[in-house]
Amino acid sequence: MTTDAPRLLAINNYFYRRGGAEAVFFDHMALFAGIGWDVVPFAMQHERNEPSAWSDYFISEIEYGNQHGALTKAMHAAKVIYSFEAQHKLSRLIEAAPPTIAHAHNVYHHLSPAIFSTLKAAGVPVVMTAHDLKLGCPAYKMLRHGVVCEKCKGGRVHNVVLNRCVKDSFAVSGIVFVETIVHRLLGLYRDKVDRFVVPSRFYREKLIEWGWPAEKLVYIPNFVNASHLRTDWTERDHFVYAGRLAPEKGITTLIRAAALSGQKLVIAGTGPEEAALHALARDSGADITFAGYVSGENLHRLIGEAKALILPSEWYENAPISVLEAYALGRPVIGSAIGGIPEMIKEGETGHTAEAGSPESLAHSMLRVASLSIAERAAMGMRGREWVLTEFSALRYRQRTLDLYAALTSSDVGGIRRHET
Repeated sequence: MTTDAPRLLAINNYFYRRGGAEAVFFDHMALFAGIGWDVVPFAMQHERNEPSAWSDYFISEIEYGNQHGALTKAMHAAKVIYSFEAQHKLSRLIEAAPPTIAHAHNVYHHLSPAIFSTLKAAGVPVVMTAHDLKLGCPAYKMLRHGVVCEKCKGGRVHNVVLNRCVKDSFAVSGIVFVETIVHRLLGLYRDKVDRFVVPSRFYREKLIEWGWPAEKLVYIPNFVNASHLRTDWTERDHFVYAGRLAPEKGITTLIRAAALSGQKLVIAGTGPEEAALHALARDSGADITFAGYVSGENLHRLIGEAKALILPSEWYENAPISVLEAYALGRPVIGSAIGGIPEMIKEGETGHTAEAGSPESLAHSMLRVASLSIAERAAMGMRGREWVLTEFSALRYRQRTLDLYAALTSSDVGGIRRHET
């Protein structure tokens, strides 16, 4: 690393691979470290954190465990609506390692968007990836009690309290309402963040529809390293769902579709709906195997040997990396026609879409894929893989992000970009 290397300040609540946002966060850091950037993280202390030379600057741990009641959780959340500790520690970090640019991911409740004021005061350009719809919806998902909801559109954020949108709790929803009002009055997102990276075109258009200026929203899709994943699988006789077992994921619809279509289904994952889904599977007579939590090579094999990956979501998904991973493994995808999913499926070429929440529509798509030959399904998957290699590759992601950074900074970011190409 040279002394004049540009420095990326990478920001996220957690510093371990906890979910999809953290996967993007870590992969993003690795990409830029790989081209000579000095990458400095800022996060929260946690026992599962990866080691870092900069961990002394991380804020103290704040975790909302199940041992607390809803009101206690709400009181804890109130303390981090605006984190002075995060501001103080970030100021020290900026002084010790002045960044060329800062790129934030999830900062809600722990680091808090108070850090954006600190970065703006220090003259650091700020980018944030919108992994969810928090910029529009106080409850993140535009989802209320399992149903898509846009009642807060036009600034009517009091609906988050009226409808108890967060954990079905008046107290917790009230704290989120106060948080939203404070952040909007202070302009912590709208005025302090220079650009938002949006991984799906759907999310970009939805945020514009909710009043965000188009020029601040930059479409940069997620990526996978397809070259690291094999495609020489022997197909078996199952479809597969892999993910959290939560109501908005549409797994109830999927189980009913499996029963209607007579297709074998493997469900990989855990979550709050697990017991209810087991009962539904028994009652429906569907041929379902619950595989529990599966990861790594075992998950790759489960997907790689499937007829197709199915995403039956019933909420505004952003840009599921699982779709790209299925393609990279050479498998087609069936997905609900909702949120950012349809733009990731070329109908009839890399997979099929189905009406969200409709067992009949999903069963029809499953039967269409099942009616193909093994070779035809493999061809669909390989078309998806080629799409990943051209449009959703690490190189494309890095180039798009470098272009964005170069537009926001007067440093020699552009020089590195030209050297790369």
